[in-house]
Amino acid sequence: MTVPALKTKIQGPIAVIGDVHGQIDKLQVVLEKLQKLPDYQQRWIVFIGDFVDRGPDSKGAIDLFLDLLREHPRTTAIAGNHEFAMCAALGWTPSRDGSNWGDRWVKHYNSDKTFASYGAKVGDLDDLNGRVPADHRELLMNLPWCVEHPQLLFVHAGLNPNVQFAMQMRILHQKDPSLNRPEWLCERAFVEADPPRDCPLTVVSGHVRVEEVQFRPKRILIDTTGGESGNLSCVLMPEKKVISSGGQTTSAATRAPVEAAPAKGAWWNLWA
Repeated sequence: MTVPALKTKIQGPIAVIGDVHGQIDKLQVVLEKLQKLPDYQQRWIVFIGDFVDRGPDSKGAIDLFLDLLREHPRTTAIAGNHEFAMCAALGWTPSRDGSNWGDRWVKHYNSDKTFASYGAKVGDLDDLNGRVPADHRELLMNLPWCVEHPQLLFVHAGLNPNVQFAMQMRILHQKDPSLNRPEWLCERAFVEADPPRDCPLTVVSGHVRVEEVQFRPKRILIDTTGGESGNLSCVLMPEKKVISSGGQTTSAATRAPVEAAPAKGAWWNLWA
């Protein structure tokens, strides 16, 4: 079945979900909470990358995403370093000579859970290649490296603080798979870094686990599990509220329990 093309330029209210890493039980809880929002049909759902590896069911996470994409067209996602590594390891995207992504993904990315979720022998890339459904392969190969919103930029690890914004955006749009290790997907230091001074947007990223969602001027960090422990987080924007797989919705300002979404108001008109 053909995968609908993922949108890379969106506008309106957002729900951005942190690194899933095969944690489908937590993801289902978050999605159930989102579906109860009064503006659910108008709200974009953005996945920040890293569907696969570490957690128990990478295949199930991708199945769930594809179902959501077909049921809720305002759904999109970006590539994480784990998707990049998987595609390079399986030969779906070109990579530089000597990059040895097959060995790197198998040994260093906690990919054993991904092999198991597809019923493949752990470490056997040929076996896995033959078991991944065509629509999964199509999705993973075509994940964009960024999604743009008039106020926000979604990119898995972040931006280089020392490179002009426009230059980085050109590279992100080109999505050059021959880069051995795309820093916007892979560089841990970018998670803590502020974007370059000429960046007009707030940058939203996952990639590195934080204890709770972090809101900083021009920076939001949302990976609160690392695929290993903790609750999966989803941030509602522009409200700056957090939906968690394990608790009530909280406010960025107070972290106290609040209503899941406000009535339509000035922010709705601004971001519609």
